[in-house]
Amino acid sequence: MMATTILIALAAALASAMMFASIASGAVLSLALFYLAPLPLMVVALGWGSRAGLIAGVAAVLGLGAAFGPMYMLAYAVMVALPALWLGHLALLARTNDDGYTPPSTLDWYPVGRILVWIAGFASLTTAGALLTLGTDVDTILGVMRKSLTHLSDVANQGGIAHGTAPDPVIEALVAIAPGAAALVAMLTLTLNLWLAAKIAQTSQLLKRPWPDLRATEMPQPVLAALAIALVLCFFGGLTALIAKIITASLLLAYGMTGFAVLHTVSQTMAGRSFMLSGIYALTAFIGWPLAGAIVLGLADAAFGIRKRYWRKQGGLPDPG
Repeated sequence: MMATTILIALAAALASAMMFASIASGAVLSLALFYLAPLPLMVVALGWGSRAGLIAGVAAVLGLGAAFGPMYMLAYAVMVALPALWLGHLALLARTNDDGYTPPSTLDWYPVGRILVWIAGFASLTTAGALLTLGTDVDTILGVMRKSLTHLSDVANQGGIAHGTAPDPVIEALVAIAPGAAALVAMLTLTLNLWLAAKIAQTSQLLKRPWPDLRATEMPQPVLAALAIALVLCFFGGLTALIAKIITASLLLAYGMTGFAVLHTVSQTMAGRSFMLSGIYALTAFIGWPLAGAIVLGLADAAFGIRKRYWRKQGGLPDPG
Protein backbone atom coordinates (compact mmCIF):
# COMPACT_ATOMS: atom_id res chain seq x y z
CA MET A 1 0.00 0.00 0.00
CA MET A 2 2.85 2.37 0.84
CA ALA A 3 4.53 1.55 -2.47
CA THR A 4 1.34 2.46 -4.34
CA THR A 5 1.12 5.77 -2.47
CA ILE A 6 4.74 6.59 -3.33
CA LEU A 7 4.12 5.82 -7.01
CA ILE A 8 1.05 8.07 -7.00
CA ALA A 9 3.07 10.83 -5.32
CA LEU A 10 5.86 10.52 -7.90
CA ALA A 11 3.33 10.63 -10.76
CA ALA A 12 1.84 13.81 -9.27
CA ALA A 13 5.34 15.26 -8.91
CA LEU A 14 6.10 14.59 -12.56
CA ALA A 15 2.80 16.11 -13.70
CA SER A 16 3.20 19.23 -11.55
CA ALA A 17 6.85 19.76 -12.55
CA MET A 18 6.06 19.41 -16.26
CA MET A 19 3.13 21.83 -15.97
CA PHE A 20 5.36 24.38 -14.26
CA ALA A 21 8.25 23.93 -16.72
CA SER A 22 5.90 24.26 -19.72
CA ILE A 23 5.97 28.04 -19.29
CA ALA A 24 9.43 28.02 -20.89
CA SER A 25 7.84 27.03 -24.21
CA GLY A 26 6.05 30.38 -24.50
CA ALA A 27 2.86 28.73 -25.80
CA VAL A 28 -0.49 30.19 -24.79
CA LEU A 29 -1.66 26.87 -23.31
CA SER A 30 1.45 26.74 -21.15
CA LEU A 31 0.19 29.70 -19.09
CA ALA A 32 -2.89 27.73 -18.03
CA LEU A 33 -0.74 24.71 -17.23
CA PHE A 34 1.62 26.92 -15.22
CA TYR A 35 -1.21 28.22 -13.04
CA LEU A 36 -2.55 24.67 -12.55
CA ALA A 37 0.83 23.30 -11.43
CA PRO A 38 -0.20 23.14 -7.72
CA LEU A 39 -3.24 20.97 -8.55
CA PRO A 40 -1.56 17.51 -8.65
CA LEU A 41 0.23 18.15 -5.35
CA MET A 42 -2.99 19.30 -3.70
CA VAL A 43 -4.92 16.27 -4.95
CA VAL A 44 -2.31 13.92 -3.47
CA ALA A 45 -2.21 15.86 -0.18
CA LEU A 46 -6.01 15.85 0.21
CA GLY A 47 -6.55 12.30 -1.04
CA TRP A 48 -3.56 10.41 0.32
CA GLY A 49 -2.44 12.65 3.17
CA SER A 50 0.15 15.31 3.90
CA ARG A 51 3.02 12.81 3.92
CA ALA A 52 2.25 11.70 0.36
CA GLY A 53 1.97 15.36 -0.66
CA LEU A 54 5.37 16.07 0.88
CA ILE A 55 6.94 13.19 -1.08
CA ALA A 56 5.41 14.58 -4.27
CA GLY A 57 6.58 18.13 -3.54
CA VAL A 58 10.16 17.14 -2.68
CA ALA A 59 10.39 14.90 -5.76
CA ALA A 60 9.14 17.69 -8.03
CA VAL A 61 11.55 20.24 -6.52
CA LEU A 62 14.55 17.94 -6.88
CA GLY A 63 13.54 16.89 -10.39
CA LEU A 64 13.22 20.49 -11.58
CA GLY A 65 16.52 21.34 -9.97
CA ALA A 66 18.27 18.48 -11.75
CA ALA A 67 16.68 19.26 -15.12
CA PHE A 68 16.63 23.07 -15.20
CA GLY A 69 18.91 24.32 -12.45
CA PRO A 70 18.56 26.00 -9.04
CA MET A 71 16.55 29.04 -10.21
CA TYR A 72 13.69 26.91 -11.53
CA MET A 73 13.90 24.75 -8.41
CA LEU A 74 13.66 27.76 -6.08
CA ALA A 75 10.84 29.37 -8.05
CA TYR A 76 8.83 26.14 -8.06
CA ALA A 77 9.44 25.53 -4.36
CA VAL A 78 8.21 29.01 -3.34
CA MET A 79 5.44 29.55 -5.90
CA VAL A 80 3.99 26.03 -6.17
CA ALA A 81 5.21 23.39 -3.71
CA LEU A 82 5.11 25.39 -0.48
CA PRO A 83 1.59 26.86 -0.96
CA ALA A 84 0.15 23.60 -2.31
CA LEU A 85 1.49 21.40 0.49
CA TRP A 86 0.75 23.81 3.32
CA LEU A 87 -2.81 24.51 2.15
CA GLY A 88 -3.41 20.78 1.70
CA HIS A 89 -2.10 20.20 5.21
CA LEU A 90 -4.31 22.94 6.71
CA ALA A 91 -7.40 21.59 4.97
CA LEU A 92 -6.95 18.27 6.81
CA LEU A 93 -6.28 19.77 10.24
CA ALA A 94 -8.94 18.98 12.84
CA ARG A 95 -9.42 18.87 16.58
CA THR A 96 -11.99 17.27 18.88
CA ASN A 97 -14.94 19.51 19.63
CA ASP A 98 -15.08 20.17 23.37
CA ASP A 99 -17.81 22.80 23.53
CA GLY A 100 -19.96 20.60 25.77
CA TYR A 101 -22.88 20.54 23.31
CA THR A 102 -21.74 18.15 20.61
CA PRO A 103 -20.50 14.54 20.89
CA PRO A 104 -16.77 14.23 21.71
CA SER A 105 -16.25 12.36 18.43
CA THR A 106 -17.25 15.47 16.47
CA LEU A 107 -14.28 17.18 14.86
CA ASP A 108 -13.72 20.87 14.31
CA TRP A 109 -11.95 21.25 10.98
CA TYR A 110 -9.59 24.12 10.19
CA PRO A 111 -11.84 27.05 9.21
CA VAL A 112 -12.11 27.90 5.51
CA GLY A 113 -11.81 31.60 6.35
CA ARG A 114 -8.37 31.06 7.86
CA ILE A 115 -7.35 29.06 4.81
CA LEU A 116 -8.33 32.10 2.75
CA VAL A 117 -6.02 34.23 4.90
CA TRP A 118 -3.15 31.83 4.18
CA ILE A 119 -3.97 31.93 0.46
CA ALA A 120 -3.88 35.73 0.57
CA GLY A 121 -0.52 35.54 2.34
CA PHE A 122 0.94 33.19 -0.26
CA ALA A 123 -0.45 35.30 -3.11
CA SER A 124 1.14 38.41 -1.61
CA LEU A 125 4.45 36.64 -0.97
CA THR A 126 4.80 35.18 -4.46
CA THR A 127 3.69 38.39 -6.18
CA ALA A 128 6.04 40.58 -4.14
CA GLY A 129 8.86 38.10 -4.69
CA ALA A 130 8.30 38.09 -8.44
CA LEU A 131 8.32 41.90 -8.58
CA LEU A 132 11.49 42.11 -6.50
CA THR A 133 13.28 40.04 -9.13
CA LEU A 134 12.78 43.03 -11.45
CA GLY A 135 14.62 45.44 -9.14
CA THR A 136 15.24 46.48 -5.56
CA ASP A 137 13.42 49.83 -5.66
CA VAL A 138 10.00 50.82 -6.87
CA ASP A 139 11.22 53.05 -9.71
CA THR A 140 13.24 50.21 -11.23
CA ILE A 141 10.38 47.74 -10.86
CA LEU A 142 7.84 50.06 -12.45
CA GLY A 143 10.35 51.00 -15.15
CA VAL A 144 10.84 47.36 -16.15
CA MET A 145 7.09 46.80 -16.25
CA ARG A 146 6.62 49.97 -18.29
CA LYS A 147 9.31 48.91 -20.75
CA SER A 148 7.79 45.45 -21.12
CA LEU A 149 4.28 46.79 -21.68
CA THR A 150 5.57 49.36 -24.17
CA HIS A 151 7.34 46.59 -26.06
CA LEU A 152 4.16 44.52 -26.18
CA SER A 153 2.27 47.58 -27.40
CA ASP A 154 4.88 48.17 -30.09
CA VAL A 155 4.60 44.57 -31.27
CA ALA A 156 0.80 44.71 -31.26
CA ASN A 157 0.88 47.90 -33.32
CA GLN A 158 3.69 46.64 -35.57
CA GLY A 159 6.11 49.27 -34.31
CA GLY A 160 3.68 52.13 -34.75
CA ILE A 161 4.69 53.83 -31.48
CA ALA A 162 7.97 55.68 -31.71
CA HIS A 163 10.48 55.61 -28.89
CA GLY A 164 10.87 58.82 -26.95
CA THR A 165 7.25 59.90 -27.26
CA ALA A 166 5.16 61.00 -24.29
CA PRO A 167 4.12 58.17 -21.98
CA ASP A 168 1.02 56.31 -23.10
CA PRO A 169 -1.67 56.91 -20.45
CA VAL A 170 -3.03 53.38 -20.99
CA ILE A 171 0.38 51.87 -20.30
CA GLU A 172 0.80 54.07 -17.23
CA ALA A 173 -2.57 52.91 -15.94
CA LEU A 174 -1.63 49.27 -16.55
CA VAL A 175 1.67 49.76 -14.72
CA ALA A 176 -0.20 51.25 -11.76
CA ILE A 177 -2.68 48.37 -11.44
CA ALA A 178 -0.32 45.53 -12.46
CA PRO A 179 0.96 44.64 -8.93
CA GLY A 180 -2.55 44.42 -7.48
CA ALA A 181 -3.86 42.56 -10.53
CA ALA A 182 -1.01 40.05 -10.28
CA ALA A 183 -1.89 39.43 -6.63
CA LEU A 184 -5.55 38.91 -7.56
CA VAL A 185 -4.59 36.36 -10.23
CA ALA A 186 -2.26 34.55 -7.81
CA MET A 187 -4.93 34.36 -5.12
CA LEU A 188 -7.70 33.37 -7.51
CA THR A 189 -5.66 30.56 -9.07
CA LEU A 190 -4.51 29.20 -5.69
CA THR A 191 -8.11 29.19 -4.45
CA LEU A 192 -9.34 27.54 -7.64
CA ASN A 193 -6.63 24.89 -7.43
CA LEU A 194 -7.54 24.01 -3.86
CA TRP A 195 -11.26 23.85 -4.70
CA LEU A 196 -10.62 21.67 -7.77
CA ALA A 197 -8.31 19.38 -5.82
CA ALA A 198 -10.92 18.93 -3.08
CA LYS A 199 -13.63 18.25 -5.67
CA ILE A 200 -11.45 15.66 -7.44
CA ALA A 201 -10.63 13.95 -4.13
CA GLN A 202 -14.29 14.04 -3.07
CA THR A 203 -15.49 12.63 -6.39
CA SER A 204 -12.91 9.84 -6.06
CA GLN A 205 -14.13 9.22 -2.48
CA LEU A 206 -10.63 9.94 -1.21
CA LEU A 207 -11.21 13.28 0.54
CA LYS A 208 -10.20 12.83 4.16
CA ARG A 209 -12.58 15.46 5.55
CA PRO A 210 -16.26 16.33 5.08
CA TRP A 211 -17.09 19.02 2.55
CA PRO A 212 -17.38 22.38 4.37
CA ASP A 213 -20.43 24.60 4.19
CA LEU A 214 -18.87 27.44 2.21
CA ARG A 215 -21.77 29.76 3.04
CA ALA A 216 -20.39 29.94 6.59
CA THR A 217 -16.95 31.10 5.44
CA GLU A 218 -15.83 34.17 7.35
CA MET A 219 -12.53 35.95 7.81
CA PRO A 220 -10.99 36.23 11.30
CA GLN A 221 -11.77 39.61 12.86
CA PRO A 222 -8.12 40.79 13.14
CA VAL A 223 -7.82 40.60 9.35
CA LEU A 224 -10.12 43.61 9.04
CA ALA A 225 -7.63 45.67 11.05
CA ALA A 226 -4.76 44.32 8.94
CA LEU A 227 -6.60 45.41 5.80
CA ALA A 228 -7.10 48.91 7.23
CA ILE A 229 -3.37 49.17 8.00
CA ALA A 230 -2.45 47.96 4.51
CA LEU A 231 -4.79 50.55 2.98
CA VAL A 232 -3.09 53.33 4.93
CA LEU A 233 0.38 52.10 3.92
CA CYS A 234 -0.65 52.29 0.26
CA PHE A 235 -0.22 56.08 0.51
CA PHE A 236 3.31 55.98 1.93
CA GLY A 237 5.10 55.61 -1.40
CA GLY A 238 8.09 53.49 -2.38
CA LEU A 239 8.35 49.74 -1.83
CA THR A 240 6.16 50.03 1.26
CA ALA A 241 3.23 51.25 -0.83
CA LEU A 242 3.88 48.68 -3.56
CA ILE A 243 3.80 45.75 -1.14
CA ALA A 244 0.82 47.27 0.72
CA LYS A 245 -1.13 47.41 -2.56
CA ILE A 246 -0.40 43.74 -3.16
CA ILE A 247 -1.57 42.77 0.33
CA THR A 248 -4.64 45.00 0.03
CA ALA A 249 -5.65 43.45 -3.28
CA SER A 250 -5.28 39.92 -1.89
CA LEU A 251 -7.30 40.64 1.25
CA LEU A 252 -10.02 42.47 -0.67
CA LEU A 253 -10.46 39.45 -2.93
CA ALA A 254 -10.72 37.25 0.17
CA TYR A 255 -13.50 39.51 1.46
CA GLY A 256 -15.08 39.36 -1.98
CA MET A 257 -15.24 35.58 -1.66
CA THR A 258 -16.92 35.89 1.72
CA GLY A 259 -19.28 38.38 0.09
CA PHE A 260 -20.43 35.68 -2.31
CA ALA A 261 -20.90 33.40 0.71
CA VAL A 262 -23.15 36.09 2.21
CA LEU A 263 -25.10 36.25 -1.04
CA HIS A 264 -25.60 32.48 -1.04
CA THR A 265 -26.87 32.71 2.54
CA VAL A 266 -29.33 35.59 2.32
CA SER A 267 -30.74 34.37 -1.02
CA GLN A 268 -31.56 30.94 0.40
CA THR A 269 -35.32 31.44 0.33
CA MET A 270 -35.53 33.64 -2.78
CA ALA A 271 -37.40 32.51 -5.88
CA GLY A 272 -35.18 32.11 -8.93
CA ARG A 273 -32.10 31.91 -6.69
CA SER A 274 -30.12 29.61 -9.01
CA PHE A 275 -30.75 31.82 -12.02
CA MET A 276 -29.76 34.95 -10.11
CA LEU A 277 -26.54 33.46 -8.73
CA SER A 278 -25.57 32.02 -12.12
CA GLY A 279 -26.08 35.43 -13.71
CA ILE A 280 -23.97 37.17 -11.07
CA TYR A 281 -21.12 34.68 -11.48
CA ALA A 282 -21.27 34.97 -15.26
CA LEU A 283 -21.13 38.77 -15.08
CA THR A 284 -18.23 38.55 -12.62
CA ALA A 285 -16.31 36.27 -14.96
CA PHE A 286 -16.88 38.44 -18.04
CA ILE A 287 -16.80 42.02 -16.75
CA GLY A 288 -15.62 41.74 -13.15
CA TRP A 289 -17.68 44.59 -11.72
CA PRO A 290 -19.99 42.45 -9.52
CA LEU A 291 -16.85 41.53 -7.59
CA ALA A 292 -16.74 45.08 -6.21
CA GLY A 293 -20.24 44.60 -4.80
CA ALA A 294 -19.21 41.25 -3.31
CA ILE A 295 -16.22 42.91 -1.61
CA VAL A 296 -18.49 45.57 -0.09
CA LEU A 297 -20.89 42.85 1.04
CA GLY A 298 -18.07 40.82 2.59
CA LEU A 299 -16.70 43.84 4.44
CA ALA A 300 -20.18 44.77 5.65
CA ASP A 301 -20.72 41.24 6.94
CA ALA A 302 -17.36 41.34 8.78
CA ALA A 303 -18.27 44.67 10.37
CA PHE A 304 -21.98 44.20 11.08
CA GLY A 305 -22.58 40.42 11.09
CA ILE A 306 -25.16 40.25 8.30
CA ARG A 307 -25.19 36.44 8.17
CA LYS A 308 -25.38 36.04 11.95
CA ARG A 309 -28.44 38.27 12.05
CA TYR A 310 -29.99 36.37 9.15
CA TRP A 311 -29.37 32.99 10.82
CA ARG A 312 -30.86 34.24 14.08
CA LYS A 313 -34.01 35.23 12.24
CA GLN A 314 -34.11 31.87 10.45
CA GLY A 315 -33.55 29.97 13.69
CA GLY A 316 -30.16 28.58 12.71
CA LEU A 317 -28.11 27.69 9.67
CA PRO A 318 -30.40 26.49 6.84
CA ASP A 319 -29.93 23.10 5.26
CA PRO A 320 -27.33 23.09 2.45
CA GLY A 321 -28.81 23.93 -0.89
